[in-house]
Amino acid sequence: MAGNSQRRGRRLTPKAGAPKGTGGKNKDSLAGRGRTLPADERPWHKAYSGTEKLPQRTAWKQDKERRAAAEEGRSPKIGQPGTKDTTWGKGGGRGTPTTKGRGGKPTGGRSGPRVAPGRKANPAKDSPELLVGRNPVLESLRTQVPATALYTAQGIDVDDRVKEIIRTAADRGIAILEVSRAELDRMTGGVLHQGVGLQVPPFAYEPFDDLVAAALEQAAPLLVALDGVTDPRNLGAVIRSAAAFGAQGVFVPERRAAGITATAWRTSAGAAARVPVAQVTNLTRSLKACKDAGFVVVGLDADGQTDLYDLEAAVGPLVLVVGSEGRGLSRLVGETCDLTVSIPMVSDVESLNASVAAAVTLAEVARRRSVEV
Repeated sequence: MAGNSQRRGRRLTPKAGAPKGTGGKNKDSLAGRGRTLPADERPWHKAYSGTEKLPQRTAWKQDKERRAAAEEGRSPKIGQPGTKDTTWGKGGGRGTPTTKGRGGKPTGGRSGPRVAPGRKANPAKDSPELLVGRNPVLESLRTQVPATALYTAQGIDVDDRVKEIIRTAADRGIAILEVSRAELDRMTGGVLHQGVGLQVPPFAYEPFDDLVAAALEQAAPLLVALDGVTDPRNLGAVIRSAAAFGAQGVFVPERRAAGITATAWRTSAGAAARVPVAQVTNLTRSLKACKDAGFVVVGLDADGQTDLYDLEAAVGPLVLVVGSEGRGLSRLVGETCDLTVSIPMVSDVESLNASVAAAVTLAEVARRRSVEV
């Protein structure tokens, strides 16, 4: 009978209620991540007013806002860099690496823009990069690649390469920072570093208009443009070839293309310090600007209409456009070129690597120009 408390098997304890919370399992995910930084403390915001070095991208945003405000007749909505202290101050904190100058005296301290407690900062596009590995670091120092700091792991196995790395860095006045191996692992994201890392500063790109103007001042203007080359090693190799065969500059797109990273620096064997490199927002528009300035724009294409050895335009103002590693020239860039050039090959190989094709073409251009002289 329903409701009969004397029945067999009746419940003697109350039913368990619904679970309350998660028992702390997800407590960390619900915790606050600190205050959100105001706009004037964010290095990537146009309202940034900090005392740290103004990132190149932020300076470009502020300059763009100034021009827009001038056209609209209003005051620009930008920050005043240098007016707000955004540094950590001296003393540093737990886990701060010890800096050793040439005299071996520790300087300590932590610097850089402040970030709200518990909040991870996304590195800016123009933030320094760490080049790791004994051979890469040694080669970079030998080729005078600009560097701001050398990191060495505590208890590192010192061999001849490490000795030369430390000696060269000290001779160049580069700060030598000794950190734990765990800290160096964290800094490199787990990449094999062999106990050394070289901090390379963000590359200083040349304004595109200045690049073109400087090239036109030469007797035989020659520029190289890269259309979607994404491998920094190819970029570095092209820059090296451009320096070897007399090009006055290289320009690359800002998006979907390799920039000057530590890898590109190393591959260029220091040539990136001698050849101006510019980043452009729109490659097609930049090529049209070159054409208006008197350049002949020539694109490298396996199915090009002109044989490289018949390129008569090589002796005049020239822009050589090198396509990406896979698809070659994009449609719009190919249509913008005055003509496309193919490299004659006797084998069944479909095409050459982008950097190799650029080197072959630049060598032929240099040969033709030397004959004309």
